[in-house]
Amino acid sequence: MPKKREEIYFSPTKGLLTFTRVMEDIEAYIAGLPTSSYKIIIGSDSQAKNDETVFVTAIVVHRIGKGARYYYKKKSERHVVSLRQKIFFETALSLEVGSQVAHYFSKHGRSELPVEIHIDVGNKGETRELIKEVVGMVLGSGFTPKIKPEAYGATSVADKYTK
Repeated sequence: MPKKREEIYFSPTKGLLTFTRVMEDIEAYIAGLPTSSYKIIIGSDSQAKNDETVFVTAIVVHRIGKGARYYYKKKSERHVVSLRQKIFFETALSLEVGSQVAHYFSKHGRSELPVEIHIDVGNKGETRELIKEVVGMVLGSGFTPKIKPEAYGATSVADKYTK
């Protein structure tokens, strides 16, 4: 059976990278200052453009109190009309990447690194009715969910590249 082609991410500092290279870069970043605390953040956002919807998923390695590094990938789908469908798809994309990241870390002896899933929903606006369901999806998958205003992985990093 042929090996599945790795998805390509973009890093503002490193350019185009495969998922494996992203993870190796994250490990090198952590090794560069091993006494710091880190968390890994996965967030997705989307934007409708013409007859398609562009989804961006970001992986952020946050060196707490000392900055961060991030990587993102884009995916276009047919135009998604329903807000509910869009939020569920964003959350599913984040969970897929979160699972890949957690699997990589557990294989490489770093399963202690916390992975957060940042969801583009909040108590203000139309998405408040979806909070319980998508937070439940994330918790049920074994990750820590964050919603607005704490969901900067989705609302700042991923959002920046949907435009």
